[in-house]
Amino acid sequence: MPGENLSRDEARERAALLSVDGYEVSLDVRSAVGDPAAEGEPRTFRSVTTVRFRCNEPGASGFADLVAPSVTSVSLNGRDLDPGEVFDGSRILLEDLAADNELIVDARCAYSRSGEGLHRFVDPEDGEVYLYTQYEPADSRRVFACFEQPDLKAPFRFEVRAPEEWTVWSNGVGERADGVWRFAETKPISTYITCVVAGPYHHVTDVYRRDLGDGTTLEIPLGAMCRKGLAPHFEADDVFLITKQGLDFFHDHFDYPYPFGKYDQAFVPEYNLGAMENPGLVTFREEYVFRGKVTRASYEARANVILHEMAHMWFGDLVTMVWWDDLWLKESFADFMGTFANVGATRFKDAWITFANRRKAWAYRADQLPSTHPITADIRDLQDAKLNFDGITYAKGASVLKQLVAYVGQDAFLEGARRYFKRHAYGNTRLGDLLSVLGETSGRDMAGWARSWLQTAGVNSLTPQVLLDPQGRVDELAVLQEAAETHPELRPHRVAIGLYRREGDRVVRYARAEADVDGPRTVITELAGEQAPDLVLVNDDDLTYCKIRFDETSLATLRGHLGDVSDPLARALCWSALWNLTRDALLPAADFVDLVTRFAHRESDIGVLQMLHAWADSALVHYAPQDWRPAGERALARVAERDLRAAEPGSGHQLAWARFFASVASSAEDLDLLRALLDGTVKIDGLEVDQELRWAFLEPLTAHGVVDEAALAAELARDDTASGKRHQVRCLAARPSAAVKAQAWAQLMESDTLSNALTEATIAGFAQPSQRELLAPYTQKYFAAIGRIWEQRSIQSAMNVVRGLFPALQDSPETLAATDAWLAAHESAAPALRRLVLEARDDLARALRAQAHGAETAAAPAD
Repeated sequence: MPGENLSRDEARERAALLSVDGYEVSLDVRSAVGDPAAEGEPRTFRSVTTVRFRCNEPGASGFADLVAPSVTSVSLNGRDLDPGEVFDGSRILLEDLAADNELIVDARCAYSRSGEGLHRFVDPEDGEVYLYTQYEPADSRRVFACFEQPDLKAPFRFEVRAPEEWTVWSNGVGERADGVWRFAETKPISTYITCVVAGPYHHVTDVYRRDLGDGTTLEIPLGAMCRKGLAPHFEADDVFLITKQGLDFFHDHFDYPYPFGKYDQAFVPEYNLGAMENPGLVTFREEYVFRGKVTRASYEARANVILHEMAHMWFGDLVTMVWWDDLWLKESFADFMGTFANVGATRFKDAWITFANRRKAWAYRADQLPSTHPITADIRDLQDAKLNFDGITYAKGASVLKQLVAYVGQDAFLEGARRYFKRHAYGNTRLGDLLSVLGETSGRDMAGWARSWLQTAGVNSLTPQVLLDPQGRVDELAVLQEAAETHPELRPHRVAIGLYRREGDRVVRYARAEADVDGPRTVITELAGEQAPDLVLVNDDDLTYCKIRFDETSLATLRGHLGDVSDPLARALCWSALWNLTRDALLPAADFVDLVTRFAHRESDIGVLQMLHAWADSALVHYAPQDWRPAGERALARVAERDLRAAEPGSGHQLAWARFFASVASSAEDLDLLRALLDGTVKIDGLEVDQELRWAFLEPLTAHGVVDEAALAAELARDDTASGKRHQVRCLAARPSAAVKAQAWAQLMESDTLSNALTEATIAGFAQPSQRELLAPYTQKYFAAIGRIWEQRSIQSAMNVVRGLFPALQDSPETLAATDAWLAAHESAAPALRRLVLEARDDLARALRAQAHGAETAAAPAD
């Protein structure tokens, strides 16, 4: 039988054969504490699963999924099966099925260090052990025997034996009796959204109430939890505030009461994702519990994630895709709804600016990779599924839904959602099911829209073309649409075109027209006769998904007056467009950095400012010519220090500039200032150098050899926490020493003992832009090792290593050639592995093109 992978065809055949009536899962996790397992053996827990299911073809054979070190017993319909004969490490063979079946599997399953399955974490601060599960797309089989595919839904009953002092949570309400936690049966749900959280978590409760139209009151118990060590920093009141605002918003708009009883939210350690929408028990990465001061953008991001996961209770949990091809049916909607609700229900009224600036940047990058795919993707198996939790499925899908709302109208869109929930509650759907209800409510041709937007890949570019009459007014304004040769689809776009002009020290909009852009050239007749614009913004208000281009006049206006654009969303769109020009080698990276040095300090939106800092850093590290980088680094450092000192004391802008200064500091003068801020001999009014900021300062000091291992040990003693340990590990790997790099490489590539969080920290420290020469020997080592890593590690662990250690900092044609050589020699490698290498290759090739463009521009004679 095949290994851990599961193909779409196998899942389709199994769904046609089987229907699942229910699961009873009993876990004994008392082994999570106490003596470790024997050397070389995994620490395990007992898992006993009873599955009742029907077979449409009695006498047929099938299989159940289980990834476990050992199986104690297997019973099918009262008949004992020999585990040695029916279990191969990932599947249990089931022969001669009856019409009605009962399968009982008693297994020893392994605790996880990689965040897949039942993850076990030991808090270095107090020695306490914490457990949580994470399954998507297919890791519940690491915890209990099951039919691991989204369309075989069933009710679940969990019971858990845990250490006496622990609390345990699952999807349903739980009670402890006779030393066992027993949980209420769930509604029919997919295996990947079941969940267990267990340990001595700090736990806070609240309640949500809402009067319903039938005269009853909906009451939802709320819970929020985190590790005890984070309790002093846990802002449960704000979590509950956003939660209640979201529940109000979604009840107002969905007209379908929250269907899963309670609503717990667990902030858990060493989490691979942002969050997971387990019904009744949502899990989040604990980094959303802020240990130090953060900007408003961080609070907005946390609110967005809370609302994203809440939207999944309807889009994804109540109604679930049949197979991962239609992953977008839940992720695109949740991504859109997160921002939609943030704007509509919370204090973050400018969240669409963040969406336009940050989320869409993720989509634009993903949609120009060689691995780009339609939003409705071709997912052949679970490895494909794992890699398609990407910027297309999330951010492009959400952008396209924003376009859909503009296309059909908000009322028709939401009415379609309401019908979708009621028609398919607790069931599974495909694309056609959603298009059907949207066609009903909008009267639009949804099939044609879907063909253009959901079933083709690539991003279009929209460019204004302005012709003036002799009087200097607009004679004709047209929008030109282009597509990449590899994905030539031209799409219908509902767009707003804004005309802007300079008025004193402001650039303001004086005319706007909405229009349907279709085909290569569309004339916008409504704008004829307007005064000549200084700036044309072809996707004003960010209605569609496209790359914005500028005519020469508009680009000249932005070069001189970008900071004067008065509308924050319009300004953010201009920044985003300029970044796309930089990545596309149409604007030299040095020019983008120059724009940041001249105009970033005028940015009012803190999220946009932090994005500009990240883009400027990428421009410097990847897209700028190598001989210009020292000058660019000095320019950014000087501006960062200037604006750190000039920012309002105690403001988010001040904190953002402090972090950015640390990221670009390299000269002795800059490093001296960082060290002085760290030890308190220099103070900047309002800047609190808290523990998180201390670590942010220590990383560049370590990478440049200013502080040593002893200083890092002293800092860990000051911050002897899980977070402190991660920071220390990252800084240790950042030291500028060949021996340090060799040790870090061995920890990552020759051993699998690091947890997922410490793997991530080691990778982050290993790859320092200031240490390109030290890292050069690892290019060939990388290509020699990744095939073995992919074969031996879990997919999440392998993905982290293959992505994180690609030699992107060796940005030369030789590295590109080495990548091509590996691809040519490994045409039969796992498609998911080849995809990761192809994506990294594309990023490298893009960087080299941008560097060449910058060098050519710098060498060109002035006009």
